[in-house]
Amino acid sequence: MRLSAVFALSVAASLGAALPVVAQERSFNFALRGGVGAGPAYPGSDEIEAMPDLGFTFGSLNWGSASFGDGIGNIPRNGLAFRGAFKFIGSRDVADNPELAGLEDIDAAVELGFGVIYRETNWQAFGDVRQGFGGHDGVTATLGADAIFRPTDRWTLTAGPRVNLGNSTYASTYFGVSPTEAAASAFGAFDADGGALGAGVEFGAIYRIDDRWAIEGLLTYSKLLNDAADSPITQAGSEDQWAVRVGLSRAFTLRF
Repeated sequence: MRLSAVFALSVAASLGAALPVVAQERSFNFALRGGVGAGPAYPGSDEIEAMPDLGFTFGSLNWGSASFGDGIGNIPRNGLAFRGAFKFIGSRDVADNPELAGLEDIDAAVELGFGVIYRETNWQAFGDVRQGFGGHDGVTATLGADAIFRPTDRWTLTAGPRVNLGNSTYASTYFGVSPTEAAASAFGAFDADGGALGAGVEFGAIYRIDDRWAIEGLLTYSKLLNDAADSPITQAGSEDQWAVRVGLSRAFTLRF
């Protein structure tokens, strides 16, 4: 189960206020990932660029008799569960992408939120909702499902469809062109509305080296839809969005 650090610490704080002050077993289990990746230079771009891959995975939080999560490396329990949601979107700079001359730069954005996931042994389905901070302050969501394969006790493979949604604030940030920008660029003015903005598929793989270390890889393809596809920015770039990443993760357990 994945959970953002901010959400996990909020849960810990609320539990501390609710539980009596007695000697309790308290621990927070999580994993940090670092690696490399490649993906579109910006949403709608047809250029692929290298980028760092950084990630956080929630494992479990134990606070006395209260317990959340199954721990890094363990097979999650079947049934309905809640999780955190995190996504990073890199900056869009005209200096690095001269074809965007006349458009405003967009700072890097972090999206934080939560999701609901239902798991069975060989499949899972989920929905995540995220709030943007930094480069955009819109709301995005992802709906998806996966088939799960475990050919050995070290390998976990997943594959399934994805639908990406965003509100008008998100869509206008990355796919809209204001009249001022249109006057200064080669793009016509475009008012981008929210909705289903992309759909595709995702393939994931995790190889557990031991209880602490793992190698994680991900390949995604998404085809932009509706106003994301109709945007003059995308028309000059590509509706087909590919991304790949591979990284090394390490599990940690903090006791307090």
